[in-house]
Amino acid sequence: MPVLVQNEPVEDTTRPAGSTKGSLLVAAPLLDEPTFHRTVVYMLQHTEEGALGLVINRPTDEDQLPGLDPWMFELSQPQVIFSGGPVQANTLIGVAAVTEGDDAAGFVSIEDGLGTVDLGQVPSEIAEGLQSLRLFRGYSGWGPGQLEDELDEGAWLVLHADRSDIFSAHPQGLWRNVLRRTGGRTALLADAPDDLSWN
Repeated sequence: MPVLVQNEPVEDTTRPAGSTKGSLLVAAPLLDEPTFHRTVVYMLQHTEEGALGLVINRPTDEDQLPGLDPWMFELSQPQVIFSGGPVQANTLIGVAAVTEGDDAAGFVSIEDGLGTVDLGQVPSEIAEGLQSLRLFRGYSGWGPGQLEDELDEGAWLVLHADRSDIFSAHPQGLWRNVLRRTGGRTALLADAPDDLSWN
């Protein structure tokens, strides 16, 4: 399958009222649609025109990308490509955390020191302080009003994102861990069985 590298970092946009940009969307236990069942999505954009995010808890077995070896070497553990979502699965998006160079060429900040990168460059051209890196194949997208409708239906919980969530070395446990740390009634959802018919 040919790979379309995201040569231009995802454009930064202002965050309108009600935007989920920079937050996590955590699939509610009742969301049993296979594509998003028990997913955790980090939101890159959310405007009136729609929304875009990356599933951060679905690592693949893909550990090689011809022509992108320098980037693969820099990946955070586990050093594999992640499935970012069902939209444009032949596109790659890189998300990095840096200590310096938020305004470096090829780096578009989402929030302080965290942003998308231009995979057409080499890692050393992005910023001197590359701390963490994750590559995603495809993304999750919503048209105008679509995400708002899903939020109203209770399909997603909007929760605070820690930078460590995106680069977790144990992504398979992220759905439960994010819910548990929230506390209160939300934390109880972490113990919901995989198949709700078991209740």
